[in-house]
Amino acid sequence: MAKKSNTKRKLVGLVSEESGNRTYYTKKNTMNTPDKLTLRKYDPVLKKHVKYVETKKNLGRNEVKKKKN
Repeated sequence: MAKKSNTKRKLVGLVSEESGNRTYYTKKNTMNTPDKLTLRKYDPVLKKHVKYVETKKNLGRNEVKKKKN
């Protein structure tokens, strides 16, 4: 039987803005940080530190979705 999760934490993927690869996954508390995460992390494809943006974990493709303005 599956355990019921009463936590507000969601699993999100982090996608590189430069290479477009989703390399990292992390959990975030949606109550404290409702905005998208932006972290500077190491990209092993480019072999340098770049900006990573939050995306859904279950996104089938490794792309950053454009924001609607």
